[in-house]
Amino acid sequence: MNSEIKLRKAEIKDRDIIWNIIQQAIERRRQDGSTQWQDGYPNLGTVESDITKGFGYVLTVDDEIAVYTALILNDEPAYSTIEGAWLSDGEFVVVHRVAVDEKFAGQGLAKKLFDHIEDFTREQGIQSVKVDTNYDNIAMLKILENKGYSYCGEVFLAGGMRKAFEKIII
Repeated sequence: MNSEIKLRKAEIKDRDIIWNIIQQAIERRRQDGSTQWQDGYPNLGTVESDITKGFGYVLTVDDEIAVYTALILNDEPAYSTIEGAWLSDGEFVVVHRVAVDEKFAGQGLAKKLFDHIEDFTREQGIQSVKVDTNYDNIAMLKILENKGYSYCGEVFLAGGMRKAFEKIII
């Protein structure tokens, strides 16, 4: 049976579900031996702030929240300094805080999320998508490679160096 997969803005009523998904992701990163997300960020305040500012998005499968992400337009101060070079200096969508509900793990939904983010970027008439991840987040690094993102260098974010990627959409 084909499920209906949609990207929509997160609402404040989604907060507890989203926070639960992020807590699962924090624990998965810890079990993987990663340093990412192990210092109290992201937290419930991060989620509330994302939703309030209109940055929070959820990928739903048959109206059930499966993936959370923050999509921020043109605004990531850390990205103004990169050891390396971005592909472009036009408008961009920043992808932060991707977390998949473990109930939906292994179904390729993070890849589908990036398809939806690219559609969203195109619809907004925005040039590119920029994203960073921890050097030890193997799953995300694989997705970015699979989706055709170019490694651009390193940015300093959340207290550490991150690998930075960009994909030109239009």
